[in-house]
This record gives sequence, structure tokens and C-alpha cells, in this order.
Amino acid sequence: MKKLLALTMALVLCLGLAACGGDTTDPAAGNEDTNNQTGETVTLRVGATPAPHQEILEQVVDTLAAQGITLEIVPYNDYNVPNTAVEEGEDDANFFQHVTYMENFNADKGTHLVNAGAIHYEPMGIYAGKSDSLENIADGAVIAVPNDPTNEGRSLLLLQELGLITLKEDAGLEATPNDIADNPKNLEFQEMEAAMLPQTIDEVDFSIINSNYALDAGLNPMTDALATEDPESDAAQAYANIIAIKEGNENNEAIKALVAALQSDEVREFIETTYNGSVVPMF
Repeated sequence: MKKLLALTMALVLCLGLAACGGDTTDPAAGNEDTNNQTGETVTLRVGATPAPHQEILEQVVDTLAAQGITLEIVPYNDYNVPNTAVEEGEDDANFFQHVTYMENFNADKGTHLVNAGAIHYEPMGIYAGKSDSLENIADGAVIAVPNDPTNEGRSLLLLQELGLITLKEDAGLEATPNDIADNPKNLEFQEMEAAMLPQTIDEVDFSIINSNYALDAGLNPMTDALATEDPESDAAQAYANIIAIKEGNENNEAIKALVAALQSDEVREFIETTYNGSVVPMF
């Protein structure tokens, strides 16, 4: 009887413990993800160049975490690998390029990237190197420009706005030096990868630099550039920086949450107060 009683008491004790501890899930885990019913956290890999893209993405890490989305920012320092990573599924999205560059990349590389949302615009600027005056620019001055099709064309359009060259009427956004109709100062052009422009600025008379690389090199387009694109021009739409994703992922809820977080009032305030006009919100 004593053995039977002891066995019965042990069984009751085990059942009681199971009733109290049967749900081992952290109560907070159920609030981690508003996008699914399992409480599992979704990881979103987004490629970005350091400034301003990575800095802007860092502002929404906590916002997304509250929705059960872990934002993993993957740093890049070039304009080619991030798109390949999205196309091949290594990254879910990227944030480094303007929409015109993405469209040209698709056409050139056969990729299938689409715009998930415009975030900001960075006015391109021309910076002093060996020379420091656009008014007294020397005959035969050497100007460094990005060598990718859209940004090279963009830099030549800036020179045309400044009255230094005239492009052929049909040159378009992908103009090259071969599309120059009039070059009264006999300007010479040194084409190089965009990331190299800040590093070689002292080797040329002037350098036309994408603002993300200028900012990363400690240059402020609003105070250090001799001239910049007009933020009110058509360039703001043609060169809006976007979240790029692979076609077919437009309805991904984590991507939608990312874009919504980036297009928030909080991010607008961060951009306006941090970059003082060198980065302009597009939402």
C-alpha cells in the first residue's frame, strides 16, 4: 500500500508540473512578428553602400524588429555586386542606386530588378581638384566622371547645365563624351569607377562625384561642391534612390514593411536634419 500511495503521489506531482510548465514559449515571442501567426522572426537581408544608405537603414532597425523582422544590412562598396546578389537571391533587396541606373543594369545584364519604393535623391556635385574655379576653367582641363552609363550621362548633363559643354539633342540620360556637340574649353574626360572618384580627386582638375561616395569621403555636396544639380529639376525623379528587389517579390510583407518604415516621418526628419540638403527625401 505504501508503494502504491507513493507512486500515486508522484504521478499527481508530475501532472501538476506539466500543467504549470507545458507552455515553454516566451510570452514576449508572440509579439515579435505582426506578419505571421507563429511568432517566428523574419530576417531581411538588404545590401547598401555606407553613406547615406546604410545610415538611413539603421534608423528603421528597431521599427522592423517590433514587427518581427530582423534587418540585416549587408555593406557594399561598388555598384555591381549588390544587384547580382539580389538577382541570385543572396540578398532580399538593396538600397544604393537610383532608378535609372537599375533600369540600365537590367537592360545590360539581363537581370529582373524592380523598384519597391523611392526613398531619397542625392544631388550630384562637381568638386575642385587641381583647379578650384569653374568661372576661369583652363583650356584642356581634365574632369573625372563616373564610368557607368547613367551616371556618366548625368555628369555630362550637369556640365551642360553649367554652360561648359553642349550635348547633341538626342543624347539623353546615357550620354557619353562622344555625344558632345560643342566643347569650347576642350575639356578632357577621365572615366573611372564611381567609388574611385573621391580617392583620385587631386589627380584631375575637377571630379564629378555621386553624393553617396562624396559623403563617405567626408565631402558635403552642399558646402564642398562647386556646383550641384538643381534638386527641383527633372533629375530628382530620374535619379531617385530606391529599394530594389527581384521581380516577383513585390508582395513580400517584410519588403512592404521596410519601405513603409523608410518612408516615415521619423526617417524624413533624420534625412533633413542629418544631411542638410545633400540628401533630399522623395516621399
